[in-house]
Order: sequence, then structure tokens, then C-alpha cells
Amino acid sequence: MIRAGGCGIGYFPGKGEMEFRILGSVQIHDERFGVRIVPAGAKQRALLGALLVRAGQAVPAECLVEELWGGQPPVNAANALQAHVARLRRLLPAPGPGGPRHVWLRTSPLGYTLSLGPAATDAQRFHRLVGQGRELAATAPGRAVEVLREALALWRGPALQGSGQGPICSAEAALLEESRLRALEVLYDVCLRADRCAEITGELEELVAVHPLRERFHEQLMTALHRCGRRAEALSTYDRARRRLARDLGIGPGQVLSRRREAILRSCEPAADSADRAGAGTAGQGGDELGVLREELVRLRGHVELLRRQQRELSEQVARLTAHHPCGP
Repeated sequence: MIRAGGCGIGYFPGKGEMEFRILGSVQIHDERFGVRIVPAGAKQRALLGALLVRAGQAVPAECLVEELWGGQPPVNAANALQAHVARLRRLLPAPGPGGPRHVWLRTSPLGYTLSLGPAATDAQRFHRLVGQGRELAATAPGRAVEVLREALALWRGPALQGSGQGPICSAEAALLEESRLRALEVLYDVCLRADRCAEITGELEELVAVHPLRERFHEQLMTALHRCGRRAEALSTYDRARRRLARDLGIGPGQVLSRRREAILRSCEPAADSADRAGAGTAGQGGDELGVLREELVRLRGHVELLRRQQRELSEQVARLTAHHPCGP
């Protein structure tokens, strides 16, 4: 790794393309010259990340100041932002020999605009591959699994990792993470459709441990275990999910998870099987997915109400303690 101009530069075989990468730490891969550019410093990563999220749009200076410094901007925030923008301009790749000049970053009265031009982002590539996987799911599940795994392999860590907690980057990171989890759900539905249950049980067990409140992973794990002849473990998975949902959200399992348990107890598959929903790009899937989303929304509202009730109880407790033990002289 070579340090130069405030960035880390790594060299690797070029492929003639350029890509901005946000599925992990923010990076620029200029494969025309075999160069990887890694912004040094959280402020540079946050600035590039925010501009990439809003690529093609003018981002007002005040929004970028909030992104970089939050509620504690420097005394002369405008000048400090301009200095970071100037440093970012020097970081962005120059045009190739004989190639057309492209202005990556423009300044206007409306703010700063990052133009991708001929470049792309790994997030765009991820969404494109997931879409292809969905389309292949119904007719070529084996190929769909390969494409979906290729999409998920683009992730090098949490989206926009190391770019701070500003509103632009944090909101986009949350959306991208949700897209990743939904892509995993599609992947395991396709694996179940292709009767590749044994190879995914370990992966699903890890996922339910990391995302214990995401019922779809529990349901898919129950399906895979049951089809592998591990009925007791499948039912135990349901019990663990039920207890965790009751403890953390104060609610019981949803319809999808309950239906899976009933099917296992009857030792048969329900008509709307998880694997039969794998063709996520087909017309019928939209209704099923909308129903699941509506159910999840209802459950989240229940969680919000539980948190509000707990907040009121804590506030009342603090008020009582304050009344009995007043502070100050």
C-alpha cells in the first residue's frame, strides 16, 4: 500500500473500467490504470460518500457541513468545507491518455454535484445482479443462486463504513443493508426451490443469530432443517424465535412463521411455500411480498408502542425520584 496525496493507493491488474465503491468502506477503483484510491480521514470519506449517495444532484453546502460535523461545525464552516472539497477534487482520478476530460465535481449556487459520467458504483452493480437473480429464479434456480451470490460477494463490510454518522450516509447505509438482507432472503428462497437445503442451514443459523427479530430467516431455516429430516431442530427454531419476539418486542410470531410451524407439525408443505415464492420477479410474488411488508409494518408499530409505553413509565419513575430527591442546594 502506498500513501500519496492524502489517500491510499493500491495497484492491481486493470480491466479498463472505473467504479466508486460504497458496499464497505468508500473507495475508488480506477481499473484503467490499476489503481485503488482510499480517502484518508473520516471527513473525506463522509464527503465522498454523501456526494456518491446524491450523485447527479446538487447537495447544499449546509447539508454537507451537517454531514461532516453534525451539530458542532467549525467557526468558519464554509471555508473548512471548501478545503475538503478541494482535497477531494485532487483525489479524483484524472482522464486517461487521449480520453475525454470529465469534471467529476461541480460547484453551483445550489451546492456541490458529483457526476459519475462513465463510471458506475458497486451498489448499482449489486442491484442489477439481484434483479437478474430474481428474474432467473423461476426458470433457472441454479443460475439464479450463482448470480445472487455474485451480487452479495460485492459487499466488503457495512455500507459506507467509516463515513461517519451524518444523515445522508447513515440513511443510505440503512437502505443498502435492508437491500442486502432482502437479497439474502431471495437467495435462500431460490436455494430451497433448487433443493439445496443442506448447504444453507449453516448460513441461516448464523443469520438468525445476528438478526434474531427477522422472521423470514427463521422461517427459511425451519424449512431447510425440516427438509433435511431435522424436524425437532426446525420446531426448536420456532420456539427460540417466539421467545425472542416476546422478550424484545412483546409480540408473537407472524403469520408466515406460524404457518411454517403448522406445516411441519402436519409434516406437509403449505400451498404458499417459501420456495414457491422464490421467483421474486414474477407477477404473483408482488402480492405476497406486499402482504409480508404490511404484516411487518403492523408488528413494528406494536414495537414502537411498546417503546413509547416504556418511555412513559421511565419518565414517570424519574419524575417521582426527582420529587423525592431534588437536586441542587
